[in-house]
Amino acid sequence: MPFSRPIAIITHPHCLAHDTGGGEHPETPDRLTALLARLETLPIKDRLSFLEPRKAERCWLTTFHDEHYLFRLEESALSGKTYLDHRDNQLCFESYEAALLSAGAGLTGIDLLEGEENLVFCAVRPPGHHAESNLALGFCFLNNCVLAARYWQQQYGRRRILILDFDAHHGNGIQSAFEEDPEVFYLSLHEHPTFSFPGSGYAEEMGTGPGRGATLNIPLPPRADDQMVLNALVKRVEPALAAFAPERIIVAAGFDGHRDDDMSGLAYSTELYGKFGEYLAVWAEQFCQGKLLSILEGGYHLESLAAGAAAYLTALSNYSTEE
Repeated sequence: MPFSRPIAIITHPHCLAHDTGGGEHPETPDRLTALLARLETLPIKDRLSFLEPRKAERCWLTTFHDEHYLFRLEESALSGKTYLDHRDNQLCFESYEAALLSAGAGLTGIDLLEGEENLVFCAVRPPGHHAESNLALGFCFLNNCVLAARYWQQQYGRRRILILDFDAHHGNGIQSAFEEDPEVFYLSLHEHPTFSFPGSGYAEEMGTGPGRGATLNIPLPPRADDQMVLNALVKRVEPALAAFAPERIIVAAGFDGHRDDDMSGLAYSTELYGKFGEYLAVWAEQFCQGKLLSILEGGYHLESLAAGAAAYLTALSNYSTEE
């Protein structure tokens, strides 16, 4: 009988109410609708449980975001403005609550992981990894992964946190939060910043001061394929994990590196996301008693987003420690 592991999917219908104005904007409610519809068709569907998050409380938002920025975000949404800081960051009246739920999904997931659950996937929007402490950027308003890491540290005393980001774009907001922090290791595989938004994530960016060495950027050239990523996982990521020995792992799960997604120049296959799931399941078992929190970031081609997430979750669920 095959070994299988349940996965808690944290999502909320209000995440669909975040309206980016339609038209050509790529970060749409359809992203979440397509992903959730695909999960309903999976052979592992009976291993999935669906739960709603709580809204992230203010005390956790301020572990990274400035108070004046939070007031500005709330005021912009509730007063009827259509964007914040840049026209890329479209919002509506419902966007502030959606952002609170998206950030709260990680906190809710951590509560579950510190209980009986081992695998949690937060299927939420808006995404978060570009958001700075006082700046909305790249469709992101609250930095979901940063807030989750701080919550894990401060609420549960899990000090050594790894954030692994396989979104096609560098998570500048995550890096800025932890550049001087030796206890949070930020590891990002992304398209080279010469060719890709937001223009950060060069290999020589390794952290500063006491945090030097706790940032590992692996920029990839345009058209980088599965084999290039798999080589990096074996030769660079695994040794870094072994040296850091994280207590807990957070995954910034972006699916926009797929060859069908025109938001990057990378050329990943759907199968590569299954490989990410296989490696992460092993590392979670090796270092974290199997505990793994994944939070949705990018992915804008609906079919490849849904297929990539399905491959990733299936690999996590099917992982077996048995020989």
